[in-house]
Amino acid sequence: MIANALLLTIAVLLGYGFWLLDQLKFMAPYKTVLFHAYGNTILVCLGVLFVNVFGLALTINRRFFLKDTGRKLSHLDKQFHIRQGDIPVPAEDEELR
Repeated sequence: MIANALLLTIAVLLGYGFWLLDQLKFMAPYKTVLFHAYGNTILVCLGVLFVNVFGLALTINRRFFLKDTGRKLSHLDKQFHIRQGDIPVPAEDEELR
């Protein structure tokens, strides 16, 4: 789930970065001056944006992709609480015996 959120975050930030590159073409001659003067601020803002988008992606993944997980896996919980001595053996393993 974290990997999916990370992948979505990277995709969103890359898309946003390419859109910004297109919109800020007129500032290209001044990029060295801007990075020298505001480089740390840009990196901090980018880090905060990354954390916020990652949190949003993780929340969306947890909200929609883990929906009703407890209900779907309740049969496993019931099996663990029932004391069964024999565990069913798959058909392939029976042939080996």
